[in-house]
Amino acid sequence: MMDRRTFLGASGAALYFPHILRAQTSDLRSAVEALPQLHSLQISRGDKTVFAEAPRGPGLDSLANIKSCSKSIVALLLGAAIERGEVPAVTAALSEVAPSILPPDATEGAGDITLEDLVTLRAGLERTSGPNYGAWVNSRNWLADALSRPMVAEPGGRMLYSTGSTHILGAALTEATGKSLLAQARDRLGEPLDIEIPPWTRDPQGYYMGGNNMALRPTAMLRIAMLMRDGGKYGARQIIPEDWIAASTQQHARSPWSGLAYGYGWFLSPSGYTLARGYGGQIIAAHAARNIAVAITSDPNQPARSGGYFGDLMRLLDGPVLALA
Repeated sequence: MMDRRTFLGASGAALYFPHILRAQTSDLRSAVEALPQLHSLQISRGDKTVFAEAPRGPGLDSLANIKSCSKSIVALLLGAAIERGEVPAVTAALSEVAPSILPPDATEGAGDITLEDLVTLRAGLERTSGPNYGAWVNSRNWLADALSRPMVAEPGGRMLYSTGSTHILGAALTEATGKSLLAQARDRLGEPLDIEIPPWTRDPQGYYMGGNNMALRPTAMLRIAMLMRDGGKYGARQIIPEDWIAASTQQHARSPWSGLAYGYGWFLSPSGYTLARGYGGQIIAAHAARNIAVAITSDPNQPARSGGYFGDLMRLLDGPVLALA
């Protein structure tokens, strides 16, 4: 097994002996070719992009549906709102932050759900994802539907992966800031990162969907990965508070599906990655200890289960990608 000193020597050698780096890149390209579902892969080491290829799909500069990576974007917007004093604290309850979104028939205790419960997917409400997703998005009022579902766990308890929870969080941020999620995303991420954030799906009441169907260019995904890797900074500018990034990368829950730890809207891998994960194999990943950032897009119409293609992507990240660090 390679110890830290051996690794540093090997990675340093790649800088001084280009043939080593070429061999590592060749190994990575071979791994990519073996994954027909993968559309694009980009890797940044420090401020240099060391790999950027799109063997399939529309390319690096075309918009891609990032699916549930959107949940991680909403989590960053929560940190920005707290920094600006628009939200008093991550522990604030819905009834304090956005009482107007609570329907008359809200489940008892729904108003006591905190923003932390929502961003860690521990709201306790019955899930709107999985087999419940279709009925939820076809309902007349997504917030009322999600907030009137039965409590199946204690808020702040076990993780219940549910897009409805992140949608409630996004609506709460809209009410607290007086800005739509689109406006927040453009102002607090798009402008400082110099990336395009186009409009996406809205619910019947006009709230932008919190937790699914945002579209970004793969090159924009890479900049968000760099932001996470660098403690909320991009270049010399602090965009998201460093303490929020630190809190986001601490375990608050664990996925019953993948077994990965979960922070504030971001998955945490045993090997040290901070990950946004979207259906089909959309990934925004940062490894601060190795100084790398990664963006992956994949066929959005095929599943990426932990025991299948997503597992393949994790092996790609832990193997050939880390070898370039």
